[in-house]
Amino acid sequence: MKLFPLLFFFCCILGYSQAYSKQQKQLLSLTKKLDSLMQNNDSKILNLFESNVSFGHSNGWIQNLDDFKKDLSSKKVVYKEIKQTEVSEIKKFKNTFSIRRKIKVSGLYKNEDFEMNLSLLEIWIRNKSAWKLWSRQSVEIMP
Repeated sequence: MKLFPLLFFFCCILGYSQAYSKQQKQLLSLTKKLDSLMQNNDSKILNLFESNVSFGHSNGWIQNLDDFKKDLSSKKVVYKEIKQTEVSEIKKFKNTFSIRRKIKVSGLYKNEDFEMNLSLLEIWIRNKSAWKLWSRQSVEIMP
């Protein structure tokens, strides 16, 4: 019976690793790829998007795919670093996944430095055999 307090300590105080399903792991891998491609201003990011993707930004901007392409090519926003800090929820319904996560970002907006913490809600849908980002909403987290 002395083992229980020790297990409780390790599980609650130190935390434990979440067991993810194969599809959840695939989705988490895609979010890492998304962040990496965005950080590198890589046009391959477009392959991750559904054709009617929608982005809601923390400053109130709403972008569709054409808006995103223009901003990507003009380098209106250039990310220096995107670091995921937390995944708080992954839910699946039929051919749709939603994921809530937090990221820390820094970069340049119209050549002005910025740094912020964002909370994201992303909706990924299955398109034939691939998962595509359909919608993303970000909210700035104030310190």
